[in-house]
Amino acid sequence: MGDGRNNNNLIPKHGGYRNLKSFQVAQLVYDLTVRFCELYINKRSRTHDQMVQAARSGVQNIAEGSQASGTSKKTELKLTNVARASLEELRLDYEDYLRQRGLPEFRPEHPALRRFKARRCKTLDDVRGWVEEEKHTDGHRRTRTDTDNRNSSVPVGDSPCESVSSSALVANAALSLLNLCCYFLDRQIAAQAKDFEKEGGFTERLYKVRTARRRNQ
Repeated sequence: MGDGRNNNNLIPKHGGYRNLKSFQVAQLVYDLTVRFCELYINKRSRTHDQMVQAARSGVQNIAEGSQASGTSKKTELKLTNVARASLEELRLDYEDYLRQRGLPEFRPEHPALRRFKARRCKTLDDVRGWVEEEKHTDGHRRTRTDTDNRNSSVPVGDSPCESVSSSALVANAALSLLNLCCYFLDRQIAAQAKDFEKEGGFTERLYKVRTARRRNQ
């Protein structure tokens, strides 16, 4: 972003979205969702397309908002809000997937989820590595939250439904990443709103530049 204190800076620095944590996490969520839908969602279902499009919308709108910020803080704020809403929709889709199939949604303190967060995955291969590790750990580490949400947990053995177990792990990984991305976006939106309120948009900057130019003349 540009320096709002410089009235002569009509179009401040903008873009740079690849350095935003929200963009980086959203991009990983997109990659993960495409793969998840290929493996676990019927390609002919509306859910398949909706999940992929929601994930893509999150990435694209963060990027477009960052790029638009040079001339329109209002557009930046609007597009960042669209990204946030798209990822919230995607989060509900993953929650629905787990609930409708009777699969566990890990609570924050779940051991597997803590191990996932500790890995700080940056790529799809990182997530794959975590899934494989969880699938091959012994019964004492590999646990599933009990259905009545008590503190106890149930060991997950080598069941014949290994693909279902893998899908639960991936869905929970996606939810963890979505929670993180939404946290970043909430902070981003709050900062953008504050900047817009304080500095205004392109019209205000144009007025300041013209006023300063007339004074100099």
